[in-house]
Amino acid sequence: MVTLSLDNVSVNLGRRPVLNAVTATLAPGELIGIVGPNGAGKSTLVRSLLGLLRPVGGMVALDGQAVADMPRRQVARAIAYLPQGQTLHWPLSVERLVALGRLPHLGPMSLISAGDYAAIEDAMARADVLGLRDRIATELSGGERARVLLARALAVEAPGLIADEPLASLDPGHQIDVLELLTREAQAGCMVVSVLHDLTMAARYCDRLLLLNGGRLVADGKPLDVLTPERLRSVYGITARIEDAGGWPSIVPLRRDVPA
Repeated sequence: MVTLSLDNVSVNLGRRPVLNAVTATLAPGELIGIVGPNGAGKSTLVRSLLGLLRPVGGMVALDGQAVADMPRRQVARAIAYLPQGQTLHWPLSVERLVALGRLPHLGPMSLISAGDYAAIEDAMARADVLGLRDRIATELSGGERARVLLARALAVEAPGLIADEPLASLDPGHQIDVLELLTREAQAGCMVVSVLHDLTMAARYCDRLLLLNGGRLVADGKPLDVLTPERLRSVYGITARIEDAGGWPSIVPLRRDVPA
C-alpha cells in the first residue's frame, strides 16, 4: 500500500501561481476524485503528485519521502499513471501495448519474464480486454482503447493509480465501465485518484472528492458534503439541483448563476 501527502503545496507554471497551499492526504482503499472548473489546477495537482512538477512551496511526499527527489523508476513502480488525451500512433498489438506497463520493472537489456507475462495477463483480465489481445491498438474504438490503456497502467502492479480525465470522449456506458474498474481497484486496496468533470459520476462513484478552485483546495470530503448547492454556485457559477435518482445522487445544472 502507498500514501501520498501534500503539505501546503504551491506550484507555479512560469511566473503564474497555479496551486496555492494545498494540503491533503491520499490513502489506499478509496476512489478519490479531483474536481473543479476549467483552470482550477487539477492536472497541475496530478503532475505534482507524480513529481513531474516541483513545488515552489511545501512538499508532496510518497510514504514520507519527497516525490520530487525520488528516482523516476521508483515513483513509476509505486504509482501507475494514465495521462489524459492519449493518442496511439504505433500499430502495436493490444498485448504488446499492455506489456509497456512493465517497463518500470525492466532494465535496459532485460527480457520479459514469466512474472511479467503473468502481470500482463492479469491486467488484461481485470480490464476485460483479453479478447482484444491480438487486435491492433490503433484500430480500437474509443471505449476499447480506454480499457486497454487502463490495462497498461494496471500491468505496472503499482499500489497507487492516478488517472487524469479517464472519461474524456467516452459514451455513458463506457464511462460506467471505467469507473467501475477504478472502484474495484480501490476496493482491492489500491490508492486510486482520478480527475473528473462529470459531477454526477463523481458523486456516484467516488468515496471522496477534492474540490479545487483558483488553485486552492476549497473542500475535501464525501461527495455530497463537497458538492453542495452553495459550492456549485460559488465555484462553478451555476444553480444546480441535487437529486436522489433511485438511491444514486444526480447533479442537475439548471442555469448559469454568477461568474465562477
